[in-house]
Amino acid sequence: MALYWCTECIPLAVTALLPVVLFPMMGIMEGTEVCIQYLKDSNMLFFGGLVVAIAVEHWNLHKRIALQVLLLVGVKPSFLMIGFMSTTAFLSMWISNTAATAMMLPISNAVLQQLSDTEAKAEERQCRLTAAGDGQDNQAFELNDTKQTDSEELKSEDSSISMDKDEDDNFKDMKELKENGVTADVCDMSPDSEQQRLKREQKYAKLSKGMSLCVCYSAIIGGTATLTGCTPNVIMQGQLNELFPENGGKINFATWFGFAFPTVVLMLALSWLWLQFMFLGFNLKKSFGCGTNKDGDREAYQVIKDQYKKLGGMTFAEVCVLVIFTLVVLMWFTRDPGFIPGWATVLFNKDKPYVTDGTVAIFMSSLFFCIPSNLPRCFSKSKDGSPPEAPIPMLNWNVVNQKMPWNIILLLGGGFALAHGSEKSGLSDWLGECLLPLQSVPPFAINILLCLLVAMFTECSSNTATTTLFLPIVASMATAIEIHPLYVMLPCTLAASLSFMLPVATPPNAIAFSYANLKVMDMVKAGFMLNLIGIIAINIAINTWGVAMFQLNTFPSWANGTETP
Repeated sequence: MALYWCTECIPLAVTALLPVVLFPMMGIMEGTEVCIQYLKDSNMLFFGGLVVAIAVEHWNLHKRIALQVLLLVGVKPSFLMIGFMSTTAFLSMWISNTAATAMMLPISNAVLQQLSDTEAKAEERQCRLTAAGDGQDNQAFELNDTKQTDSEELKSEDSSISMDKDEDDNFKDMKELKENGVTADVCDMSPDSEQQRLKREQKYAKLSKGMSLCVCYSAIIGGTATLTGCTPNVIMQGQLNELFPENGGKINFATWFGFAFPTVVLMLALSWLWLQFMFLGFNLKKSFGCGTNKDGDREAYQVIKDQYKKLGGMTFAEVCVLVIFTLVVLMWFTRDPGFIPGWATVLFNKDKPYVTDGTVAIFMSSLFFCIPSNLPRCFSKSKDGSPPEAPIPMLNWNVVNQKMPWNIILLLGGGFALAHGSEKSGLSDWLGECLLPLQSVPPFAINILLCLLVAMFTECSSNTATTTLFLPIVASMATAIEIHPLYVMLPCTLAASLSFMLPVATPPNAIAFSYANLKVMDMVKAGFMLNLIGIIAINIAINTWGVAMFQLNTFPSWANGTETP
């Protein structure tokens, strides 16, 4: 299965179904026991989270949020990069990173194009002003040499005054000046103007590459912040519950967010510094716009404002989606926050964990199929007097069926079946014994090596397959050398998403690569450093607040199957 997943000789989802055939035939597990692994609580959480994301995309709420944030941060180059990175990362926490990237790239391109056009107009205006000034100097020189009469001097003064008026009119109406054409042709033919044009085009081509990369990279980083943000996170929760059923629900939405969100903020800040250095430099005047002309900023800002106005006011459906989305997040956070009893503990989970994050996801996502997309008018009738038609719900099954990645759900199930089969067959114990020599290596060094290995592997393989393959192995290793399983499983899961170097590594990379006319080396140069930044940030997180949150400096009793004292 590892070989098939890496080479993709057959579809990933088909490979994930192999345990259904092979485990019963090899006498490892009964068919019913294998099949039940394919639709566990983690799959329900993933499915419900995706339905919420589909509703947000279907009603264009994500675009409204993105444009509103960009209006707040402004259009200075560095602030614009921060704005695009933070907005894309936030959206990627809740919707797919592919959708977030595909939506943000055209917006960034439109803003940069407007900035470039405005700068070109300013250069043309300056060139005409210079040309007009040169004409006045030549005229004054000729008047002094020819020693004209007083009446001729008066005429020349009148002509110079009229020329000044014409010049002001030209600045007021650039279109007429272009049509008249003399100074425009001079500007177009000027070597200095040509050099300025080439310099401007190179500058904005480089800036376009930087913005495209910052969008796709922040989409990848942002997806790691929430449990439903990307597939490896859900796989990790499912694998932990499968391999260590007595762990007491250590990983849920709230605990994952508490650990991963600060890590994401750290990674975004360091990534912004690196991309700023690569594509903008550290010139504060240029990057932050200190002392620069405001005209270009106003026009680029107007582009974003116009796109926001095109959306119109919030519809009833958008308001409902926003309310349900907010309620889902609040219910996930407060179900079992850890430091206080959550609502599920008080109402339902007094003796057993009846209600999980998957329960919340399915309940709230089902509301999209019940609530109408327009404000219902109960007693109104149509124009011909017939009874009103039934209101259309916010989502129908056709929309969900088209946008739902069913192959990922099968892939999740295949990973859970593989992990369960490894435990049943004794493969996990054997792997643990083989890795016993690692006891002499410091745990932090093991973590760094594992992160490097997983980050390299995920550049050539899907992050879902990488996580599915590595997590059972590192869990067995942790049990064998008696370190906390989460100490190695959490970093490996996050490292599986560090696919920054190659266009084929992940869909956001491929979209940015084609959209911005990037070269492979552009992505390799930027992505290699981002991989190192990600590994550093993950190891800082796991050795600081990770230790405090999950007590990672002790070996838990649930990890070796013994009873908790």
